[in-house]
Amino acid sequence: MNVANLQLEGLLMAVAAINHTLVRKGVLTVEEIDIALRKAEAVETGEDRSEGISASNRDAINFPIRLLELANQCQPEADMPSFSKLARMVGQMKEPYNDQM
Repeated sequence: MNVANLQLEGLLMAVAAINHTLVRKGVLTVEEIDIALRKAEAVETGEDRSEGISASNRDAINFPIRLLELANQCQPEADMPSFSKLARMVGQMKEPYNDQM
């Protein structure tokens, strides 16, 4: 596996753990994090950004956001699922784009 992929995996899980801690400590709510992540995804899938980008590239761009969204849905008291489990879940929840290139 590419080292950069492993670094991104670690970074995503670190961000997920930080979000989890922020919710557990009452700094942010699950809903506030969810809104922020949905806004980020909306920007990345908006017409300006997605014009001329293939569906697979859009999936790649949105993968980290969707993984964090799924991790955010975990109860603060529960253990965080592994990266591979979250990644599998992202693949299962993927919706087709309207304009397949």
